[in-house]
This record gives sequence, structure tokens and C-alpha cells, in this order.
Amino acid sequence: MSYSGIKVLGLAGEYRSTSKSGMLVNEALKVAESKGAEVIFWDLNDKPLPLVGEDGCWNHPTVQEFQSLLLECDAFLVASPEYHGTMSGVMKNTFDWMYDKHVGGKVFGLMSNLGGVTNANTLNHMRISLRWLHAWPVPEQLAIGHVKDAFGEDGTLNDDALQSRLEGLVESVLSTTKKFQS
Repeated sequence: MSYSGIKVLGLAGEYRSTSKSGMLVNEALKVAESKGAEVIFWDLNDKPLPLVGEDGCWNHPTVQEFQSLLLECDAFLVASPEYHGTMSGVMKNTFDWMYDKHVGGKVFGLMSNLGGVTNANTLNHMRISLRWLHAWPVPEQLAIGHVKDAFGEDGTLNDDALQSRLEGLVESVLSTTKKFQS
């Protein structure tokens, strides 16, 4: 099935597209693009979002650009590292710039990575935050433990089972988005 006409935004809870979260999001975006979706990666290293509450942040041009892009997009693929049992501060700040008017009723695919054993803390916390925004995280999710060993030199996942789960997650995001558009 082709998913042309669906615009997907990738967001990582770390700076740089070469971070482990950035690599994971970009792998997911490649899958979405191969299925016909238009994809965009918001690189916080190039366009950092100010901390919510900073002086002048509410009218900051990068915030306005980010929120306009949220309105244009149909679906989102997000990944955060797990720090101290939850999503990174970078991911939380990114979510804090979203409002129901930007992402309410839109589909999200959730991914996380951590240095140790895989768990779902970060995924659950992201899911809770997004539900408050009336967004629709799909049931499929992906957590990658021992992330330092997860990617090859070319940036692709080393484990075929993880790659298959990533593809299933992306398919769920795209097919759910298509259903919501009907």
C-alpha cells in the first residue's frame, strides 16, 4: 500500500541526527519514505527550541516555525533516550511546545533507547504526555537496550528482529493515519 499524501515528522530527544535517538528516528523515516510518505526530520542541533518559560520564548521564531510544521504534519515518529527512568529533558521540552491544536487527533509512533536493559518507562511516559495532548500513540512501540551495540557503521540496526519491529511500528503509524484521514 502506498502512503503518498501523508507527511511524517521525525523528532529525537537528543541533539544531532547522528545521536542514537536521531539514528533511530531516521531509520524509521527511511521506512516511511519507502512506503510513499513525505518525511521531515527536525534537527534540534540546527534549530534548537528554547526552554518553555524562557524570556521571549513564546514568540521565538524557531518555536513558531516548529508549531507551524506540527500543524502541517499528519503523523510523528519520535525517539528518546532514557535518562533516570524517563524521557530526556530535550524530548519533554519538545513535547511541551506541542498543544492539542497542533497534534490532537494525530498519530504517533514511540521509540526509546537506553544503555542498559530494555524497559518501557520512557515509552509509557511519552504515551501519557501525548494522551494529554489528545494525540494517538499506536500500540506498537520499540525500545532498544544496549544501544551502543544496536547500530552498524552505516547507521542501520544490526538486529533483524529489531528492524522488523521498527518496520511494523512505521506501518502501524501510516495505516492508522490513513484510517483517520478517511
